[in-house]
Amino acid sequence: MIDLTKLTTEQRNPATMHIDALPTLDMLTIINENDQTVPLAVAKELPAIARAVDTITSCLRTGGRLFYLGAGTSGRLGILDAVECPPTYSTSPELVQGLIAGGTPAIFRAKEGAEDDPRLAQADLKESGFSTHDVLVGIAASGRTPYVLGGLQYAHELGAATIALSCSAGSKIADCADIAITPITGPEVITGSTRMKAGTAQKLVLNMLSTGTMIKLGKVYGNLMVDVKTSNKKLEERARHIVMEACDCSREEAITALGNAAGQTKLAILLQLTGCSAEEGQQLLRQSDGRLGKLLKDLSHDNSTEIRTTIKN
Repeated sequence: MIDLTKLTTEQRNPATMHIDALPTLDMLTIINENDQTVPLAVAKELPAIARAVDTITSCLRTGGRLFYLGAGTSGRLGILDAVECPPTYSTSPELVQGLIAGGTPAIFRAKEGAEDDPRLAQADLKESGFSTHDVLVGIAASGRTPYVLGGLQYAHELGAATIALSCSAGSKIADCADIAITPITGPEVITGSTRMKAGTAQKLVLNMLSTGTMIKLGKVYGNLMVDVKTSNKKLEERARHIVMEACDCSREEAITALGNAAGQTKLAILLQLTGCSAEEGQQLLRQSDGRLGKLLKDLSHDNSTEIRTTIKN
């Protein structure tokens, strides 16, 4: 028997005992009030989240990849975060991956029984070529999902970095990971419906993990997504606005710079600010590990560099 009484996420919420008898507005007000507690729970885990971001960044800088692993809602949230990285930061689809118990069909239709076999996670990770150089984030609101436990244990045996994200105190997955992130969101509005507060907390944390990592990898300049992939009309226009904002230039100048940079926003900014050629710009970005802010700062202090004279203040 699975003892649910010890799981934080399975307790009854005293504030919602009679939610089924409330008028619609009162019902929604209670849900909203409960939702407002979620960011506060996440805030308490910021030190652990920071350690996780640094660990992920280190792995990715040395050729590793980031894997999210979960079942049900947790698995879908990991996939959601992973699939947004390529268009936002021009990463390869392989760099950040999401795995869910039950495979692709489970994304669209619940396959709850798939989460009960820890061996399935090992098989999924092996099929994806998971190695000691990668990092695994195991996601489970309850902190006890066998599929997630199996994946974390396999990653640990390989010597890979492991991170556990759960919403129950003293969870099993927290005990078997290098870093435990545990926002305690408390009893759900509807008992056990962890797609609600626990799911919201997981989404906030996953956003921080991927965004924080991409910032540290140089894919953001100021607060601009300078590695945006211009794969549709909206993103093409966003790239133009990013260049205009970063360079304080006209739309026509931004279009010209992006044309010279073959649509690469970060390179276009560098060309517009320095007047260097695309080839020179690409070389400079490689030398600075793609960190545009650091590159421009270095150039502004390097009086021996001819490009320095063309940087706009």
